[in-house]
Amino acid sequence: MQAEIITIGDEILIGQIVDSNSSFIGRKLGEIGIDVAQITSISDQREHILTAMSAAAARVDVVLITGGLGPTKDDVTKATLCEFFQDSLQENEEVLAHIEMLFTTYLKKPTSELNRLQAMVPSQAIVLKNEYGTAPGMWMEKDGTVFIAMPGVPFEMENIMLSGVLPRLQTKFERPFILHTTIQTYGIGESDLAMQLEDWEDNLPPFIKLAYLPQLGRVRLRLSARGTDQKRIEEAVAKEIASLQKLIGTSIVSIGEDPIEKRIGALLKEKGYTLAAAESCTGGKVAHTISAVEGASAYFVGGIVSYATRSKTEVLGVEASLIERYSVTSIEVAERMALKAKEKFGSDYAIATTGNAGPDKGDGDVEVGTIFLAVATPDGVSSKEVRFGKNRAQNVARAVNKSLEMVFNLLK
Repeated sequence: MQAEIITIGDEILIGQIVDSNSSFIGRKLGEIGIDVAQITSISDQREHILTAMSAAAARVDVVLITGGLGPTKDDVTKATLCEFFQDSLQENEEVLAHIEMLFTTYLKKPTSELNRLQAMVPSQAIVLKNEYGTAPGMWMEKDGTVFIAMPGVPFEMENIMLSGVLPRLQTKFERPFILHTTIQTYGIGESDLAMQLEDWEDNLPPFIKLAYLPQLGRVRLRLSARGTDQKRIEEAVAKEIASLQKLIGTSIVSIGEDPIEKRIGALLKEKGYTLAAAESCTGGKVAHTISAVEGASAYFVGGIVSYATRSKTEVLGVEASLIERYSVTSIEVAERMALKAKEKFGSDYAIATTGNAGPDKGDGDVEVGTIFLAVATPDGVSSKEVRFGKNRAQNVARAVNKSLEMVFNLLK
């Protein structure tokens, strides 16, 4: 079983929006045993849509199309679908009733003629209800290939996928069982990790494949297994994960998609601890990452962005004499920032970051890419100097990841 995703919209091609729809669709198809063979992005033009649909039909069993279903003149997908299927548009009473309900109940105004046109769908199409919008999804078939058209608005598309598309695909097609398992690792680079796992990887069963998904300071390992015997696959994957934990257990943060910040939150709640942050070079990104986890208010008490030297002394309370003696970018100042944050917020743990993310030296005297990290704990303070590269954005991201790795290891 293979599928192709076609995204329609000039806004994707010119980089105005990010194509998050394909990521969602691909993930959900994989969960039910359908592989995505190709993702194609095209403009809102009839000839491009026709060409892409014809090419996809020759390659795959299912073609999923998003975008181009709006009521304005630049949205030509429905008319092009009619041309491809040699069909014509007709008004669908259920869709029209839904559109009128949305306008009456939520917008408090009459349905415009332009919006009524959203109820016009190809006569051969099976309508997939759009609970949250006016453009319905449409299921059509031609020469053994299923074509599914959905609106490009992500939350509308996602609802149609979950409520309409996936159940129909599962009913229509026999599919293999596919199991994707992600192992989150920190503190070891991709090449070093690959060297440690070389023998293990070479001896994986033929139905299990390994993929490395590196990011800044972290590497996700994805085990993908497929076959007809679900129990055999699950047992084999569990066995390989157990072997993996013996090899690199100290570097594994979690089995599954939970990122390190979620695991930190779980450990803090389990132990009844709280966490604060004092940040300079990371500009609040540590606090943002931690507080983005649902339920973070149970353990994250707050953060201070003491970016300038003055804010470190006047707001955070770091002694000016310490900064003058050791420099604003130093291990000593990082440790003091962490201890002061812990004191001010009354937390059990506190993370601090200072250093030179670049591109210029700023107030400090260390080289670009030199970062100092500290974590205050109930028993003292732990600190580390790290050296990254010249790219500012990467340096900040790596500093955030490394500081989270430090507090995670201390909590463990």
